[in-house]
Amino acid sequence: MNLMNIVEKEFAVNSEYPKFKAGDTITVHYKIKEGNKERIQQYRGVVIQRSGSGNTETFTVRKISGNIGVERIFPIASPFIDKIEVNKYGKVRRARIFYLRNLTGKKARIKEKLF
Repeated sequence: MNLMNIVEKEFAVNSEYPKFKAGDTITVHYKIKEGNKERIQQYRGVVIQRSGSGNTETFTVRKISGNIGVERIFPIASPFIDKIEVNKYGKVRRARIFYLRNLTGKKARIKEKLF
């Protein structure tokens, strides 16, 4: 067995998050430290991709803030993530939806998957 895998299992942080994939709209409750104060900031946007596996997995969330697209990469195993809420399940055909960067307005909408 690989030595790195053993060390990663030792330091793994087990957090239960709901299942989400590219195309889903999620809200990430993220802890921010300002001086000696700590607060929780909500970051709501569309998941563009998930990459990596295990403890090193990350996901990218894109939102529009003042007509400018803002993307942020979150590590899944981050201790600063308080919780993740899934707002909408999107219906997309691919795992990485980078084509969303070039679309604006109504073209940038993603169909919602109904159960």
